[in-house]
Amino acid sequence: MVEFRARWSTLAAGIDAATPAGRDRAVDALRAFAILGVVLGHWLVTALTAHDGALSTTSPLAHLPWLAPVSWVFQTLSVFFLVGGHVAARGYGSARERGLSYGAWAGQRLGRLFRPVAAVLVLWTVVAAGMLIGGAEFTTVRSLVTLVLSPLWFLLVFAVLTAATPLVARLSPLWPLAVVAAVDVWRFGLDGPGWIGWVNVGAGWLVPFTLGAAWSRGAFARRDRALLLLGAGVLATAALILWGGYPASMVGVPGAAVSNLNPPTLAAAAFGLAQCGLALLVREPLARAMRRPAAWAKVALVNLSAMTVFLWHQTAMMAVTALGLLVSADLPGLHTVPDSPGWIAARLLWLPVFAAALSLCWAAFRIHEQASRRPKPSRAARTAAAPRPGTAPAKEITHV
Repeated sequence: MVEFRARWSTLAAGIDAATPAGRDRAVDALRAFAILGVVLGHWLVTALTAHDGALSTTSPLAHLPWLAPVSWVFQTLSVFFLVGGHVAARGYGSARERGLSYGAWAGQRLGRLFRPVAAVLVLWTVVAAGMLIGGAEFTTVRSLVTLVLSPLWFLLVFAVLTAATPLVARLSPLWPLAVVAAVDVWRFGLDGPGWIGWVNVGAGWLVPFTLGAAWSRGAFARRDRALLLLGAGVLATAALILWGGYPASMVGVPGAAVSNLNPPTLAAAAFGLAQCGLALLVREPLARAMRRPAAWAKVALVNLSAMTVFLWHQTAMMAVTALGLLVSADLPGLHTVPDSPGWIAARLLWLPVFAAALSLCWAAFRIHEQASRRPKPSRAARTAAAPRPGTAPAKEITHV
């Protein structure tokens, strides 16, 4: 143990020393917390139950409604989009200053998202085909594939918003918020068609994304604005749940008539405002905490493989569940119906096992995220860097 601590201290010190002095470590900490919140949330509110040799999905929220506040803690996607908007706006501005073309910048950003996705899709295509050929129940295969693919919708939305950064970076968050409100009034108040709600998939996540872009412009340099955002979000969310008829859970619940997440509702958008306000308020304490090498090293390591962790966490949970069937089809907290506090206690004991399985997935597939290629400089950058006759060659232009 002493030797491990010594090695970790050395590693942490090295990571701390290698970090650029101007890096905003609080931004990385918020991203890491957002990703880990989603991972833990899925592990806690998703259950695979075994019945007649087949696996099906359910949720403790469907059986224990009083657990809804758990979703308030672990539904952290708004923070992820807040950070994404902030980083995208700053990154695009920096790319323009360096003469990097939009195409090169977008290709670099989107490549980091989709290279890890390809590995997940290839592996699960092979696994699903093998299971069906081997005689597995179709309902089992469908449940497993749905769990793997359903989180990918958010990456697609995130990619679209990232690609649209030049268009939406200066958009006021009030505009997409107004769209979300109008859509909800139409479909809930005026009995509009259900499909219109999917407009909110873009508009709902554009709210925190544009807040992040505003943050990059210094809009939240004063704490009172973040406090206003937090207070308004809390009050609006409470009013919509208590008197507006919206469900208390901020994640989808199987069998529920309305989901706050699929597609996002006005309640989810208001809750996201509160989350973003809180995230902006804790920037300074986070920045101070990240000055400690040990704390910063953990955050830096998560950020290096954030997409790998996100993409493979459901696979890790399912692998443990499937292997558990070799022991028993009735393991508490793993295969049993999540309808009692006992299930919750048992599920908490399974979390370290899920984490161990995820670490194996991380070791096997992180290369797809970290093998990013340096983008080629734009024509303008190459021209600027080219040596003139009779002069010394210019310094090589690098891109971060």
